[in-house]
Amino acid sequence: MKRRALLLLGALLMPTAAHAQPKKPRTPSKRQAPKPAAKADQAHAAKPAAAAPSPAPALKEAKTQLVAFDASPFPYRGFLPDTTKPFLDARDGKRRGHTTGRGDVYWEETAYSDRRSLLYLPQGFDPTRPVLIVLFLHGQGATLERDVAVRQAVPRQIAESGQNIALVAPQLALDALDSSAGNFWRGGHFAKYLDEAAERLMRLYGNRSAGRGFNLASVVIVAYSGGYLSAAYALQRGGANHRVKGLILLDALYGEEDKFAAWFAARRQQAFLLSAYTESTKDENAALQGLLAKRRIQFTRTLPKSLTPGTVAFLGPTGGLDMHGDFVTRAWQGDPLQQALSLIPGYGPVHGKRSA
Repeated sequence: MKRRALLLLGALLMPTAAHAQPKKPRTPSKRQAPKPAAKADQAHAAKPAAAAPSPAPALKEAKTQLVAFDASPFPYRGFLPDTTKPFLDARDGKRRGHTTGRGDVYWEETAYSDRRSLLYLPQGFDPTRPVLIVLFLHGQGATLERDVAVRQAVPRQIAESGQNIALVAPQLALDALDSSAGNFWRGGHFAKYLDEAAERLMRLYGNRSAGRGFNLASVVIVAYSGGYLSAAYALQRGGANHRVKGLILLDALYGEEDKFAAWFAARRQQAFLLSAYTESTKDENAALQGLLAKRRIQFTRTLPKSLTPGTVAFLGPTGGLDMHGDFVTRAWQGDPLQQALSLIPGYGPVHGKRSA
């Protein structure tokens, strides 16, 4: 199982082609007979045309980058949602920190200051075809390098899904037992993050002509464990639900069932919902099923053949807490994210090697 990642330090924008400026035709004098129309047409045809935009070919190699975002979830200097309590409520001299629900204090400079996001484009990625952006929201105690890229093998699973997918994974609380959503608590911030992600992905790809594909791409949110809180607020107040075509919860339903139910009820014609879980979130998944049933939304408890709009599926419980830590790589089967993404129609296959 290959887990190589090619870290790139940035891709330059391709320059736009200069448009030729036509010369103003000379007016014939009274003593000079005008030139025949045919020759005038030939002269006009001989003028150089504007250069066509450079094509955006499929990638010969995968591209990976860790890049700081302006619209990152952290740092966050606001309030806890729907309260007047500041997020950074602890002080130690000049240091400021956040007190979690467990009573632990994490300091801003170590846990809430990493602006980076992990970007990944698989080999064979083609921006001229329909593009799907997968937004991966990691759980507690995680880093992008150690957990998302390596331990959970998210880039590799995307590559092996065979789909035309671009990965974007923001760093949430850094290596901390905290699910705080940071700036995703702010109204409209999720949409700003996606706009910046489209720009960053275009730069990573290395060709400005790819920008339109990223700007128009649909989004599937994948939340693992504590990533549920960022997912819930992104869907409730993020301002980008018109782009979200699906939600995949990987043992992530630790609360906010009402937000997820309300989102799907409003977007059932455009989106799908898949929740796989262990015993640790069995009760919350049952609660969400009840909320959907009250809205007369049907769901299945088996893996569907495809994740099309209107599909709702619950898979579980699969194991107990011993399964939770490795759920991204061994849920109902090995590499469950790979399989789930492969069930989304309209984005594959990507030809070439399928390795990260």
